[in-house]
Amino acid sequence: MAVSVAVYLAPVKEIAITNHPHVVLGVTGSIAAFKAATLAGELVAHGFDVRAVLTETATRFVTPLTFEALTGNQAATGQWDEPGRGSRMIHIELGTWADVVAVVPATATTIARLSLGLADDLLGALILSTPAPLIVAPAMETGMWSHPATQEHVKTLRARGVRIVGPSEGRLASGTHGEGRMSEPAAILEAIRQTARRRSSLHGLRALVTAGPTHEPIDPVRYIGNRSSGKMGYALAQEALDRGAEVVLIAGPTALASPPGAEVVTIETTRDMQAAVLERAGASDIVIMAAAVADFSPACVLPSKLKRDAGFQLTMQPTKDIARAASEAAPDALHIGFALETEDLLNAARLKLRRKGQALVVANAVSDGHGPFGSDVNHVLLVHEGDLVELPEMSKVNVAAAVWDDIERLLAARGKLPG
Repeated sequence: MAVSVAVYLAPVKEIAITNHPHVVLGVTGSIAAFKAATLAGELVAHGFDVRAVLTETATRFVTPLTFEALTGNQAATGQWDEPGRGSRMIHIELGTWADVVAVVPATATTIARLSLGLADDLLGALILSTPAPLIVAPAMETGMWSHPATQEHVKTLRARGVRIVGPSEGRLASGTHGEGRMSEPAAILEAIRQTARRRSSLHGLRALVTAGPTHEPIDPVRYIGNRSSGKMGYALAQEALDRGAEVVLIAGPTALASPPGAEVVTIETTRDMQAAVLERAGASDIVIMAAAVADFSPACVLPSKLKRDAGFQLTMQPTKDIARAASEAAPDALHIGFALETEDLLNAARLKLRRKGQALVVANAVSDGHGPFGSDVNHVLLVHEGDLVELPEMSKVNVAAAVWDDIERLLAARGKLPG
């Protein structure tokens, strides 16, 4: 029986953000769909606000009414409203509402569609449009799971940051025994809890992050700069957004796309960055100075392009210490710095801690065997006044997660971590 979306769509005001993490539970056409109902009940019991989205084939195994009874929310089954009412853009509404989207169970067809980005049903459109993290719990016969096409689709999803839970080995719907059985609801619940905790851990806090290089002009067409790509600062900004913080990203010249949801302030010079930081530091709970700002700038900027045959001697002057000024302007904020050195890295980092009023300095060295500029990986030390942690070489995305884990520990010690 075809059921219109309008029957199941609650008014927009009913899906306003609450203190309960929001989970969109996508249910697809597998015999394991009955476990999704169990999971829905467990999620509600653990304090989650759950909305179910059922594909057409899922309704052959379970009913929307089952999920409405378990979650207290209306379920959705299709993209379209009742005739004559016009589109309600339900996939946008639910995608914006969600803190986590979990597809449980995920059939081989569903995994292929997610990998390809197909959006011709409600669940596909929702997943393609939402910024929320995605969890997928596969369920299928062993041959389908092990098929190269399925494995390639799973590889693609993992590369995009999708968390795959299972499958496990056990008795399958066909009566055979093998890999492909959907993970038990308890394991999927824990994955959702971990993801939601990470996404909401900084809710209500404001983070200011600087990123990229600065360009100090010599004349209208030339400048002095450095090799910073901004990747580390952008990764820190994205991680803060993923954990629920409000983020202001103050960025020098880069070729990177702005993190969705951040307020991005673009600057060129160290003086520009100082003005932008000091204007916003006082309203911030965390200030991360990840930008590679210039320590010196030309004392005089030529008004016209310097000709090749003209004699020229460049005089440099020191720039202002933005990190120290930010600590003085916002003494109640948690200040994080970065140190990049070619020698004596640890002592330089600890000196920064004391001189700049910072609680943590992320230190990385430039040497013949290691250069973080432009790279997707980094090898850093997390330096505190009394201890340090050396991280193995890892992607800058993972470095950002480790840095924010450390920041959350510092916030908790100060009694400033939400919840």
